[in-house]
Amino acid sequence: MITLNINKKTYNVDVDPNTPLLWVLRDTLGLVGTKYGCGIAQCGACTIHLDGNAVRSCVMPVSAVGSKKVTTIEGLSEKGEHPVQKAWLEHDVAQCGYCQSGQIMSVAVLLRENKAPTDADIDAAMSGNICRCGTYLRVRSAIHAAAELQRKKA
Repeated sequence: MITLNINKKTYNVDVDPNTPLLWVLRDTLGLVGTKYGCGIAQCGACTIHLDGNAVRSCVMPVSAVGSKKVTTIEGLSEKGEHPVQKAWLEHDVAQCGYCQSGQIMSVAVLLRENKAPTDADIDAAMSGNICRCGTYLRVRSAIHAAAELQRKKA
């Protein structure tokens, strides 16, 4: 039995310790906001927060989580009121939407660490998140808007 702290709740799961965290989230716990994209940590669709750091859940064995806190897109905010989520809607970022939870989770960490990112900062931070629809300009625009929302909120 493995005990996990996910979105401020405790879960006990009876899974193989080598099972990727992504599959525990999706298949065992029903937290399907985190998506499967490539399975080799290259596309970013499976990005979650582990003790506040953006990590790829598709390659992380559940046994490596230990007592660290996991936050999924479902735990980012209760009602979608996180500044990044608001900016995503305002700037109509999502086209197919598949990569969006991973994108949002990466942006949330970027903006926590950098309150006013430049385009170069954004490009560097988001280089590991692939959007099949190519909405990169809307992503960048939404990130700038989310940064502004956060600065106004502070």
